[in-house]
Amino acid sequence: MPRKMVVIFGASNILWMVFAVSQAFKIDIFPESKIIAQIGDSISLTCSTTGCESPSFSWRTQIDSPLNGKVRNEGTKSTLTMDPVSLGNEHYYLCTVICESQKLERGIPVEIYSFPKDPEIHLSGPLEVGKPVTVTCLVPDVYPFERLEIELLKGNRSVKTQDFLEVSEMKSQETKSLEVTFTPIDEDIGKALVCQATLHINEIDSQPQVRETTKKLQVYISPKDTVISVNPSTSLQEGDSVTMTCTSEGLPAPQIFWSKKLDNGNLQLLSENATLTLIAMRMEDSGIYMCEGVNLVGKDRKEVKLIVQVAPGDTTILISPSSILEEGRSVNMTCSSDGLPAPKILWSRLLSNGDLQPLSENTTLTLTSTKMEDSGIYVCEGINQVGISRKEVELIIQVAPKDIRLTAFPSESVKEGDTVIISCTCGNVPQTLIILKKKAGSGYIVLKSTDGAYTIHRAQLEDAGVYECESKNEVGLQLRSITLDVKGRESNKHYFSPELLVLYCASSLIIPAIGMIIYFARKANMKGSYSLVEAQKSKV
Repeated sequence: MPRKMVVIFGASNILWMVFAVSQAFKIDIFPESKIIAQIGDSISLTCSTTGCESPSFSWRTQIDSPLNGKVRNEGTKSTLTMDPVSLGNEHYYLCTVICESQKLERGIPVEIYSFPKDPEIHLSGPLEVGKPVTVTCLVPDVYPFERLEIELLKGNRSVKTQDFLEVSEMKSQETKSLEVTFTPIDEDIGKALVCQATLHINEIDSQPQVRETTKKLQVYISPKDTVISVNPSTSLQEGDSVTMTCTSEGLPAPQIFWSKKLDNGNLQLLSENATLTLIAMRMEDSGIYMCEGVNLVGKDRKEVKLIVQVAPGDTTILISPSSILEEGRSVNMTCSSDGLPAPKILWSRLLSNGDLQPLSENTTLTLTSTKMEDSGIYVCEGINQVGISRKEVELIIQVAPKDIRLTAFPSESVKEGDTVIISCTCGNVPQTLIILKKKAGSGYIVLKSTDGAYTIHRAQLEDAGVYECESKNEVGLQLRSITLDVKGRESNKHYFSPELLVLYCASSLIIPAIGMIIYFARKANMKGSYSLVEAQKSKV
């Protein structure tokens, strides 16, 4: 009521109205009972008054903690909003209203919980009949966890239930789990695991929160009872065919793999079908064949041995380390010849005239400290009552380059303008590469040589230097070097040749003769004639 209107009434009326206003002033809060909110939600508390035109509102917690919310006042109403809700909002909140000289309070508790996700089911490995496995039922980010209950069910039967009654001194979201170890049996196939988590928020006023996860059991059975059937027989003749069928039990149904055992112990994969057929068999098809049933949890295998009977078959030679050797090394040549009965082995060497030189009757022929003359063709023969099988191998003994010679013809010291031949030769080593080089700075220049010879026409001073010959093959190399010296010729004033000497002597005789001829010619002209006889007489 406006103050200017109160003045016009009498004192009694004023007292009555004040009494009436005081009786009408009250406070309400919404919601009326406690709030239970999950972390991340948004909640609002509303405080309103009646009987007061200009109330003054304030909010606080009972223990004077931070509000962790926003307050909005509108006339006779005040709203405290918490968005999003966190653990810091779990308090007893008080709304205080002051209207002139009067003060009223109303409170409401806010309880917080966290139960955001369905449980998770984890297995320690695949479920295999007869083998223990551990199941973990995990419930993440729970608060308050002391009100949590986890139950694991297999099919319709409870396997284990676990409560978490301990009280934490600190408010926090925690992940809780339940573990169960059991051994699957055949009856578990097709059943389901159920992990059920229950959070009792308020045992009296509220219904519990329930979450659950179901996982269908995938139970496996490792392969077993693998069986091989062979048709017509495991003992065969060369050219025959055979069919082998394999079966193996397991869950899921095992996949079949056929392999053959090799001499080195490794397996050669042949087929991924249950049936393996071999046609036109040869002696090398004899051996141990293996069938293996495989699924996700294991494998089971069965073996069968096939024997193919033949007359002396192909003879093979194995050489260790190689048929091409460095001189001085040893070599083992091992011969094998297939046949029934087992053939006898005979080693020989093929001579230049075509004859065979017997060497050994052992399976392995060993040559130690080989030399170049051991190179040649070696023959292995497999012999039995039925026939002879023959195999040849060529043995090459390589020798590193040796006896290398590097020469300069006519000499290692020549004059400018001379012709020089630099020649490199190697001993009796076949397949040797010869490279001639001239040293230039920090490296070498490869020279264009023919059959190891390099010719320098009209040698110049810059042709002097170090020349190197490199002789190499697959085994090694040898190096030789020489130094060529090119001397310059003397200048022309000091140069005196035999031709110049002849010319000099001839000129010394010709000049006096010419002088005499001129003398007598003049004298003849004076007399009108010239006679050599008269000329001679005049001297007497």
